Amino acid sequence: MENAGALGITRPIYLDCHATTPMDPRVLEAMMPFFTEHFGNPASITHAYGWAAEAAVKQARESLATAIAATPEEIIFTSGATEANNLAIKGVAEAYCTQGRHIVTVQTEHSAVLDPCRYLEKLGFEITYLPVQSDGLVDLATLAAALRQDTILVSVMAANNEIGVLQPLAEIGELCRDRGILFHTDAAQAIGKIPLDVQQMPIDLLSMTAHKVYGPKGIGALYVRRRNPRVSLAPQLHGGGHERGRRSGTLATPQIVGFQRAVELAMESGAAEQDRIGKLRDRLWQALAPLPGVSLNGHPIQRLAGNLNISVAGVDGQALLLGLRSVVAVSSGSACSTANPAPSPVLKALGHSDALAYASLRFGLGRFTTEADIDTVAAAVRDTILALKA
Repeated sequence: MENAGALGITRPIYLDCHATTPMDPRVLEAMMPFFTEHFGNPASITHAYGWAAEAAVKQARESLATAIAATPEEIIFTSGATEANNLAIKGVAEAYCTQGRHIVTVQTEHSAVLDPCRYLEKLGFEITYLPVQSDGLVDLATLAAALRQDTILVSVMAANNEIGVLQPLAEIGELCRDRGILFHTDAAQAIGKIPLDVQQMPIDLLSMTAHKVYGPKGIGALYVRRRNPRVSLAPQLHGGGHERGRRSGTLATPQIVGFQRAVELAMESGAAEQDRIGKLRDRLWQALAPLPGVSLNGHPIQRLAGNLNISVAGVDGQALLLGLRSVVAVSSGSACSTANPAPSPVLKALGHSDALAYASLRFGLGRFTTEADIDTVAAAVRDTILALKA
């Protein structure tokens, strides 16, 4: 377990990196001058304080664009992936409503995609919620069959926040491109962890956030394609005409700088970091797989390196979490929403019963996870499961 320092309090090992990640100290170091010395408003272009902030935002925009093979002008800063998803889905719906009012998404999407879609249904849009296969992947033939003449948008997340499954973005993008339909992906869990290329895939709108990749909370971005096709987007915030009129509000320069540094560090560490994390994940799974009633949720290979989601048949889910809480900080489902007594809709979409969905654990390994952490957690999970079954 991790020591909390001066307070003398021992805290559980943190394995909930899909909920949020600890900020990398190098990210905080990059941000600090923009809270104090370079505190200017990047929209203040008549003096040096504003110029310094504007230059920092410009550099960050360039770095984020490079990370996904976009251009700087295609990056719109938001408060996070939730706002980026809302801007993408509602913004496209409003801009293209005269061309069609049908949107296709997936049952296992994050609520930041599903809830805007449900909102649009109240306004007269028709939403198709595609099922997934037992491994969590979308069936491409089912997706193709759902597309219609009046379909204006398909939204499929890159990496699932609960089961870590990686959807076939390139195939989905090509399918949409062939039909002249816009393709949006929620890449909150994917940025900095898997290769993302909006040209090759091809993606028209992409949502991202900093706090899933060791950056600050409260900052995200939306990529919006400018060419082939040029994507129209109705702004959802009005006020000062910031971000080329698409998202008003004074830019949070320190967070933007932190976002840039976090993504840069992720790109630098690249496949080597993901390989190390993946080996730790496999070590944990090898320790837990032989236990009675334990099963893996999601595709065994096509998933995030740091994700392990298991269900334990025959045990009470709440008792399982309570038995582990002093040893490991882990989630029983999605921790991106407020406490919800309902079973995980993602696990239900895989065909799980309520009881099995409740008795699930989502392990999110990350940059600072060690082999000793994994061995400690594996032993605690094993002992807790065996005790509950006894």
